[in-house]
This record gives sequence, structure tokens and C-alpha cells, in this order.
Amino acid sequence: MPKHRPNSKHIRKTIIPQPLKTINTNIAGIDIGSSEIYVAVPPDRDQISIRVFSSFTCDLYNLAHWLKQCSITSVAMESTGVYWIPLYDILQHEGIDVCLVNARYVKNVPGKKTDVLDCQWLQQLHSYGLLNNSFRPSEEIRRFRTIARHRDMLLKYRAAHVQHIQKALHQMNIQLDNVLSDITGVTGFAIIRAIIAGEHNPETLAMFRDGHYRCSLQDIIKSLQGTYLDEYLFELTQAVELYDFYSKQILDCDLRLSELYERATPSPNATKPLKPPVKRYKRTSQAIPFDLRSCLYRLSGVDLTQVDGLSALSVQTILSETGVDMNKWPSVKHFTSWLSLAPNNKITGGKIISTASKKTTNRAAQAFRLAARSLYHSKSALGAFYRRIHAKYGAPLANIATTHELARIVYAMLKYHTEYHDIEELYYDTYFWQSHSFGKRTFS
Repeated sequence: MPKHRPNSKHIRKTIIPQPLKTINTNIAGIDIGSSEIYVAVPPDRDQISIRVFSSFTCDLYNLAHWLKQCSITSVAMESTGVYWIPLYDILQHEGIDVCLVNARYVKNVPGKKTDVLDCQWLQQLHSYGLLNNSFRPSEEIRRFRTIARHRDMLLKYRAAHVQHIQKALHQMNIQLDNVLSDITGVTGFAIIRAIIAGEHNPETLAMFRDGHYRCSLQDIIKSLQGTYLDEYLFELTQAVELYDFYSKQILDCDLRLSELYERATPSPNATKPLKPPVKRYKRTSQAIPFDLRSCLYRLSGVDLTQVDGLSALSVQTILSETGVDMNKWPSVKHFTSWLSLAPNNKITGGKIISTASKKTTNRAAQAFRLAARSLYHSKSALGAFYRRIHAKYGAPLANIATTHELARIVYAMLKYHTEYHDIEELYYDTYFWQSHSFGKRTFS
């Protein structure tokens, strides 16, 4: 049942409509396409107030020079694909302020969608001060973000070839994944590479079994009894070669990240030696082969891996998207809203239709959400908080509430350079069971 809106006497804030006023006249609007770019300036700046430029680099510089001739100090453009990035960098280099706008916030009137009208609409809205600039981290952080995103993409491509390996094995009726938890582990790949090399005797292949596995030797021998046909072996060989290729590319990305961390400007707060890690994570195939935790501490000045649920890879994803300067957001509420973790109230007809948070593809928000889901069995205060909300409201609200708490903690640590101290599960259950401001009380 939809909730009713509070009475009018409880409404604390009202908005008085004001006529639109031009705040800045030195404004231009840009509609970006893959091959053509439409630019609109005020009519009194040139005989032709709307011009079309090609997307070649020399034309982008001509566009910037024309804007400077028209005394333009700021431009507004939509973040269309990746086409805006070269123009954004050139305009910034020429000293022109760029307001990068989310396309969903500047939709034109239906039925009036043309390139000319779009650039004029952006110019008009920006002159009224109605557009909000999208967040873009510093150039140094963007380098990390580019490599980190590319690494995530390679991991997804490599995961697809793990499925190809499983398919080839199943076609030969080799049930290796039923006895091994990970066929890409040491034992799994030792057996698979031996099969590719020509060894098809199940008893010989089973000798590659690691002694730590719980499954018996007889179970592995049974799983390796199959039909080793040439076409399936060919498919398996190519799948393993592709897996190895992407593994090498991922290793190159890791080496590139290591170089970037060495050249990065260290935080002035990274003076104290790192404390021993409070938690241990099982090494996976996605692990980075250098001391990522120390590099992140040197970059940010705080050890975010001390927060329960946050591994070094999760922290790298978060910092590569948000940066280390939290002054970009005036308050923690702005930060959580940017992550789409705040309620998105929809009220109509005096009824609250929905308060669910907005859907987002923000990679930092996704990293926070994954960290929150891992806290269900945690013996920390955050784990107790998750279980309390889960018991009262269910899993979806527990996930979003714990994600919100994690974001608040990370924001406070980066902005005020404070250390994280877990108050532990028992202390939380005893003194903070009914508290809804847990994230504010975890810092010394």
C-alpha cells in the first residue's frame, strides 16, 4: 500500500518560483556526435552563432579558438559515450571551463530533437545556471581509473574462456568441476594441461591432485574417465591458450599499475607505518602480484582495508573512481547521493510512490555493495549492523543500509584522515542496538 504524504503543516521547506535570469552571458552549448559537433554561442558574438565542426583533432582546436574569439568562458556538453573526452581535454587546456552534463537531466521537448536545437538548449540552460557539472577526478586518478577499468574488462573476458574450458570438458564427460572447487586452480590446470599434452590415463592424471583437497583420489579418477575425442581436445586447447593470453594481459596491467603507484604523489598523511592486516583474504586468480595495500596507503594516507568487507582490490576500485580528495563533495550526504545510495523519493497525489534508491552503474557503488554483502557472517560491528537490519527489513534493505554505512566510513576516513577502529560485535549489540548513526561513532 502506498504511504500517504505528511500534512502540509509538517512541510518544512517550500520553494517560491522565481523568474529565470541569465547568470552568465559568456556561455556556449555543444552537441557532440561521432563525426560532427554542433556549437551554439550567444547571437551577438558572431554573424553565425551556430557552427558545425568535424571531430578531427585539428577541427577541435579550431573549435576552441573560435570560442575564445567569441569571449566564451564556459561551455556545456553532454557526456555522450567517449566522444566528449578529446574535446573536454582540449577545452580545459585552452582555459575554457567545461560543464559536463548527464544526458538524462537535459532532455529536450519531445518531437523537437535535432542537433541544432540540442546545442541551443544546452546553451540556454547553462546561461540560467540550471546545469550541474558531473564529477571528474584529477588527471593522476584518471590514469589509475583507465588501467583499473581495463583490467576489470580483461577479467570478464578471461572468465568467459573458463566457461569454454568447462564446456569442452563436459563434452568429453570429464566431470572435473564436480570434484574440484576451482578448475583454474593449481590442481585443475595441472590436470587440464596434462590432458592437452596427451596424457589421458585417469590414474596418472589423478596424481596431480594437491594433498590439501578433501576429495578422494578415487573420486578424481572417476571424474577423469571420459571420451577424449580430437575435436573436443582441439577446442579445449584453444580455450586454455586464450585463458593464458588474457592472464598475461592482466599481468601487464598489474605491472603498469605498479609503475603508476610508484610515480604517484604520496599523501602527506602517509607517515605512520602500516599496521598488520586485521583480516586475511584467500588469494584468488584476480589477486595483484605486488603489495597493493601499501601502495593504496601511500596514495590516500589512510588504510581503508582495515574496514571490514573492504579488500585491497575493492579499495583500488573505489579510489580509482572517487579519488582521494573528498572536498569535491560538500558533505557525506552529497557523496552518498552521488553513489545513488540515498533514497529517491517519488511523491505524487499526496502519496509516497517509492523511496528506492536510483539504479546506477557507478563502479565505486558496486564495490561498496559487494563489500556489504560479504558482511553477513562477519563478527564485526558492521556485521552485527547488517544482521540486525536483515532480520528487521530483509536482505535488500540490509544491503543498501550497510553499503550506505561503508560509504560514510570511507568518506570520513579520507576527508578527516582518521583511522578505523572496530567496536566489535558484542559492544555494538550491547550499546548501539537501536542506533541509526553507527557510521558516525567508529572513529577516534
